[in-house]
Amino acid sequence: MQNEAFLMRNELLGYALGALEPPEMISVEKALADPIQGPSLRRDLDSLRRATQPLSCDKEEEIAPAGLARRTLMHIAAQGATNIRSLPMPRVFTPEATVGHTVGPRIWLDRMIIAATAVAASVLVGPLLLDSITQSRERRAEKNLSKASAALQAYAESHRIFPTPPNSGPLSRAGLYAPTLVSEQRLVADDGTLLCSDSVLSGNGNFCVPTLEELKAAIGTPRFEEMVRSMGGDYGYSLGHRDASGTLQPYRNFRRAHHPIMADAPDESGEKSGNHPEGIHFILFEDGHIQRFSAADIHRDDHLYRNHDGHAKAGLDAEDAVIGDSHHQP
Repeated sequence: MQNEAFLMRNELLGYALGALEPPEMISVEKALADPIQGPSLRRDLDSLRRATQPLSCDKEEEIAPAGLARRTLMHIAAQGATNIRSLPMPRVFTPEATVGHTVGPRIWLDRMIIAATAVAASVLVGPLLLDSITQSRERRAEKNLSKASAALQAYAESHRIFPTPPNSGPLSRAGLYAPTLVSEQRLVADDGTLLCSDSVLSGNGNFCVPTLEELKAAIGTPRFEEMVRSMGGDYGYSLGHRDASGTLQPYRNFRRAHHPIMADAPDESGEKSGNHPEGIHFILFEDGHIQRFSAADIHRDDHLYRNHDGHAKAGLDAEDAVIGDSHHQP
């Protein structure tokens, strides 16, 4: 339904200018009369009509006064812009003499009208297009995190803990949650759930989460390092916390509404994520709800990507939540 509304908005300019075919005109008129989407479309139509109002002066064909082009060139020469003698004399425009000859005043007027229409379309339709793209990205991000949340909650119900990396060793990585869920068939390895629109991983077109068996078999090879850097996709996962003795604790589900478990993965700065051009960040909390934050707000209560000591490591206590990138070790 949202895609249909977007396509309908693209037809509004043609409707305002009377340039649609009869079936398209009827379709637009039905949409304008619709009680749900009609009010919004009518407001957009009014904006388009105001923007294209200057074009109404060209409804009738205008004939340029005799000698207008010559007088214009002479005026330019008089101002010192050029030498009138060096310019070819313009030909009088007739429909039969357009090919191979200097373009007449009417053609220039037509081109100005087309340019004005293009400007009006870009001013009015452009923002609608950008808004639609942005909303589509945001919906996909939330949908992906919702799927990941369902898989994590199901895993926790079955195992009584969320996926937790080993206390140490090469597999002790934040992104291990993804192969864990894939190996239990709670996530599909290559369906794009862990990707964001237009990211590098998404653009490669061949992203696939490895299974635990594939990951273990690659330990000690260059391939292993490549796998751990990308296995978590574009999302980061909780690094958990260590107790007073330094032992990484199993990540239990206390359904805390304030405790992050997944989020857009941090970039190299460790201060923000580059997943979304708009600068927004999506965070999945332990109780399963998702919130959207601006870059300025993600560290408002506690740093999202660093523990209380300022390191991208496991938290210092159960309330010290830290989201790590795929390759980060607790």
